[in-house]
Amino acid sequence: MTGKRSRRDFIKAGATALGAAPLAALTAEPAGAALAALDPAAIVARFAALPGDVGFEIRVPAVAGGDDFVVQWQADRRLFCASSLKTFALCEALRQHDAPDVVAQLEQRTLILDSSIWSFGSPIYNPPDLYGMVSLRSALEAMILRSDNTATDMVFKAAGVTHIRNFIAAAGLARTSVPDSTRALTGYLCGAPNYASLDWEQLLAVAQRPMIHPFLNDVQSLASSAGDFVSYYARALQGEFFAHAQTLQEFRRILTLCDYIYLIPLPLGASVYGKSGNADIEGFHARCFAGGMYSHGRWVYFAFVINWYAQAASDPATVDAWCAAIEQSLTLVQQATAGQRPQLAPPLRSPPTTGSAHRPT
Repeated sequence: MTGKRSRRDFIKAGATALGAAPLAALTAEPAGAALAALDPAAIVARFAALPGDVGFEIRVPAVAGGDDFVVQWQADRRLFCASSLKTFALCEALRQHDAPDVVAQLEQRTLILDSSIWSFGSPIYNPPDLYGMVSLRSALEAMILRSDNTATDMVFKAAGVTHIRNFIAAAGLARTSVPDSTRALTGYLCGAPNYASLDWEQLLAVAQRPMIHPFLNDVQSLASSAGDFVSYYARALQGEFFAHAQTLQEFRRILTLCDYIYLIPLPLGASVYGKSGNADIEGFHARCFAGGMYSHGRWVYFAFVINWYAQAASDPATVDAWCAAIEQSLTLVQQATAGQRPQLAPPLRSPPTTGSAHRPT
C-alpha cells in the first residue's frame, strides 16, 4: 500500500500478545479426544469480540477416518486481504518452473529492476535507489519475506497476471481477486484514469491524491475469504498444484520467510507456512494471515481476516487483540493435536476501535 510508514510499524505491537489471557495447565490424552474436547464457540468468541468485519477458519484434517476439526466464523465473507494474496503469484510462478531443477531455473531467470517496475512499499528493492538485474528466485523471496511491492510487480509481470487469475479460477477460489499490479492498484484507488499504464513519475504524482475508491472493490483489489485461503493452502501445501517434490519444497521454504509467523507470534515447535497482509488509512484498516502449520504429525490450515473502520490512521489496540486471538487459538489447537487438553481462558474483552494516528503503508 502507498504511504510513508514501514508495514512493521503497524504490526509490531502484535508481538506483545503472547502474554495475554494465559492458558490453563495441560493434561495428556489421545489427540482425537483432545481435539473433540475443544469448544469451537469459545474460539469464535475471541474473534467475534473484535470490531469491524471478521472472517476466520481453522481446519485440522481427520486421520484414520472421522470428521475434520473445523472452527470458522464468516469464512465465506469476501474481505480486503492485502498482501496475503501474493501467495497465488508465488504458486503460479513456481508452477511455470515446476521441475526437479526448479531452484536452478529460478536462479537463472533474470528480471529487470528499474523505473518501469518500481512500486511503493518496497523495503528491499527500495526505489529509486536500486536498479539492475535480479533473479526470479530473489524476487519471490522479497515478495514473501518483506512483502516488497516492486518484487511483487516483477513476479506478476514474469508469471503474467492472466495466468495468476486463471490459476485462482481453476482452483475454485470464487471470492479471490488480484489487481493487475500493485502500481495499478495504487493508481486505481487514487482515481487515476490510466491506472493500468502509469509510469514511475506519474505514480509519484498520483500517490499525492486522496483515495477515492475503497480498498475492497470489483476493479482492482486484493480480496479473498478465509474459506478460499484454507481451501487453497490445504491443497497447495500438500503439493496438489505441483508435479515435482522439489517445487513443493521450494514453495514451503519461501512461505517460512513470512514475518507474521514471529510477530504474532505463532506457537513454538510448529513448522509454519504462510503469507500476511495489512493496510491502514484513516477510517479503514485490514489485517490478514493465512497458511498452514505442521505439529505433532498433524496439519492445521488457517486463515484470519479483519477489516475495521477506526477513524485514526492506526489502531494498535485492535491489532494487539487480533494477534492475541490468533496466537491463543492456534496454541490451543497445537496442544490438542499433541493429545493435551487445555482449558480456554476467558474470551478477550471487546477492544477499543480507535488508536494513535499514523500515515498508512
